[in-house]
Amino acid sequence: MNQENGTENTHMTQANGQDARGNRWRVFFVPFVMFLCAALLCAVLKPQPHVLRVGIFAGSPWGVPGGDLYGLMDDTIAAFEAEHPGVQVTYVSGISRDDYSEWLAERFLAGDEPDVFLLLPEDFELYAGQGALLPLDARAQKDAAFDAEAFYPAAYDYGVYGGESMALPVECMTTLMFVNKTLLAADGIAMPANDWTFEDFYRIAAAVTRDADGDGVLDRFGAYDYGWQLAATAGGAPLFRADGRASYFASQDVEQAVRFCMRLAALTQGRQVTPRDFDLGRVAFRPFTFAEYRAYRPYPWRIKKYTTFEWDCIPLPRPGGEAHAPLGVLLMGVSARTHEQALAWDFLKTITTSDVAQSAVLAHTQGLPARRGIIENADAATVFGEGVTASLTPALLGRTLETAKTAPTFARHDGALLLADTEIAKIVSGTVPFDNALNKLQKEINAYLQK
Repeated sequence: MNQENGTENTHMTQANGQDARGNRWRVFFVPFVMFLCAALLCAVLKPQPHVLRVGIFAGSPWGVPGGDLYGLMDDTIAAFEAEHPGVQVTYVSGISRDDYSEWLAERFLAGDEPDVFLLLPEDFELYAGQGALLPLDARAQKDAAFDAEAFYPAAYDYGVYGGESMALPVECMTTLMFVNKTLLAADGIAMPANDWTFEDFYRIAAAVTRDADGDGVLDRFGAYDYGWQLAATAGGAPLFRADGRASYFASQDVEQAVRFCMRLAALTQGRQVTPRDFDLGRVAFRPFTFAEYRAYRPYPWRIKKYTTFEWDCIPLPRPGGEAHAPLGVLLMGVSARTHEQALAWDFLKTITTSDVAQSAVLAHTQGLPARRGIIENADAATVFGEGVTASLTPALLGRTLETAKTAPTFARHDGALLLADTEIAKIVSGTVPFDNALNKLQKEINAYLQK
């Protein structure tokens, strides 16, 4: 009996111990499972943020130091996310301009392209022609807050393909005339007026071109790197038909531009003007992009460039009437395959039209805003740099952008232009007689375009 009772008591003790351990396990485990389930349920039910991906590259699109597209993008994203709660905008950093085209192409081939992305000029026609860009006109027409007239005309038109807006301009760039003030002052010549003409340009160039040290060799020159393309653009001369199937090299405007460049070239008597001549302060005029002006005019970059003479920039000379300057444009488009069309359109509209983003173009990059009113209403220090005294004014720079001209984007454009440049260089140098040369060139280029 005692043995049996002892055994029975032992079994009861073991059972009680197991029950106690089971109770303790349930006390801790069951609430943990309930908490975990609740957390998972909250995570499932919680609205997930919309993620909008943007394609961007590092540095300046204009080939100068100091450009900060990331600063522009960060300011734009902050403003956009503040107006779109629950939306997160991301971008990949560290892609250089030189690598960007390849990176974007790889993303498209993988089906993993950004929703919104910058487009380099050489890539726009490729993506627009292949249907990779979302057409914008339908959304623009339904959006009362969007106005195409807010952009400089040529900048907006640059993003039009086949009669449809396919991309919008983020920033733009124009070309000005660099003036060596020290060289002009040494010959008692005043700075040209902002509305100077071809004849003013030629007169000054002729006056400064000479043998200054008396060794029988010319060592002062009127201009470096000014060519027939700038002269043709200044007069508003179109070089190609819009569809890229014909050219206008035999036109009166192109002839006028080539003849003017022949007059300038004759001043140097066959002496080839070099970049070193310019760097040493021996040249009166040289075309510069405004990005170069903004980069090299203020401290510290000016210490590394052109420190032996005073210089400034003015608009390019004009043949007569209204002047025109070349316009470069950095576009942004939307992927035709994006799942966030509405958000992508809103972001595109923000970076191209909002005060915050377009003012950030001036603050962070060496480019110029593509939207009207930003430059014109800015103070000179913001546009030209602190401590810089410029002959230009913000209003005059804005007017330059109003009348600027962009180059066409058809497939054979670069090849046709290279062919024209080679042949016109022979005309300007006198290697090829001028008579009927432009007519022959036009026929040759038309044949090339129609292949």
